[in-house]
Amino acid sequence: MAQVNQGVRETMYPQAAQTFYRTLSQIAISAVTPIAAVLVALAFGALLLWLNGFNGSDVVTVMIFGSFQDMRSVGEILLKATPLILIGAGLCVAFRCSIWNIGAEGQLYAGAIAATLVGTNFDGLSIWVHAPLVLLAGALAGAAWAGIAGYLKVRFQASEIVTTIMLNYIALILTSYLVTGPMRDASAAYPQSARLIREAWTPRIVSDMRLHIGILVAIVLAVALYIFLQRSSRGFALRVVGLNPHAARYAGMQVARNVMIAMCISGAMAGLAGAFEVAGVTHRLYQNISPGYGFEGIAVALLAANNPLAAIVSGGLFATLRSGSEVLQITSQVPQVLVLVIQGMVILSVVAFAKLRDILRIVA
Repeated sequence: MAQVNQGVRETMYPQAAQTFYRTLSQIAISAVTPIAAVLVALAFGALLLWLNGFNGSDVVTVMIFGSFQDMRSVGEILLKATPLILIGAGLCVAFRCSIWNIGAEGQLYAGAIAATLVGTNFDGLSIWVHAPLVLLAGALAGAAWAGIAGYLKVRFQASEIVTTIMLNYIALILTSYLVTGPMRDASAAYPQSARLIREAWTPRIVSDMRLHIGILVAIVLAVALYIFLQRSSRGFALRVVGLNPHAARYAGMQVARNVMIAMCISGAMAGLAGAFEVAGVTHRLYQNISPGYGFEGIAVALLAANNPLAAIVSGGLFATLRSGSEVLQITSQVPQVLVLVIQGMVILSVVAFAKLRDILRIVA
């Protein structure tokens, strides 16, 4: 009996060590590859700036650290991080289900439209009712807009990439029509909606800063989505559908329902981001209310390796780069085109290293 127990221990311990080593290797790969992606992109950006006659290292340093001048500057970074975290965390859910939702930009605009409709009406409600109602309307509108593409996917097998891109254009055109027509503020020279009722505004964290409680909501929701994906049966089903829909269907899982859930969750997060932009930042609806948050959120999700928890960090990073690029254009003579190229390099590097990360995980 003693010899049998010794043989079992000799068999189990090496296997446990291998499992521990494999887990540790995958954690290290997940942590290192996003950092490496950003560093490589910034290195190429510095080289490009040097070739154009600028001091590449100084410019990149300003781009990263130039926006951390005071608390107000940090508040602006967090303000920009709010929609990026919301959209990135939502897209993590869709991507884990292998649903390539490219329509977060349109879903953001759908949420902004709905938030404006609710925020400019229902006068007399208290802030405790009106403000949450505005955010809820934005989230529902974003989910409904994404649900269109989800329905086309499960009913007609239409590519969600194509349909979400098309819905982006429809949302942008619809916004343009509304702010130049039915929802236009007649007293304004620029196409825009009427101002939201004060009780519909999202409360600010500090009165003399633009930063609002949306950043706290974004962080809480990102954590909640991580728990949902990793600890709930529905989240497990979404991940299984993403890995192998045929096996999921064979196991009795409803693939179509899970696809719709993943799409609607990601759409709701993007719609909520649009609602926060209207209710917390501009207090009106404009034609170009988003500077491209929906598309940048894709890079946020990829950099986070489709982990909603990591989307908090990657969203903050992209917000820092965006704020730094604005400081760079003010303090130096670097053309805006070069700044956009550097941002594009970061996105391309993230995509390339995401593929490399998957390969290294298989090898490990």
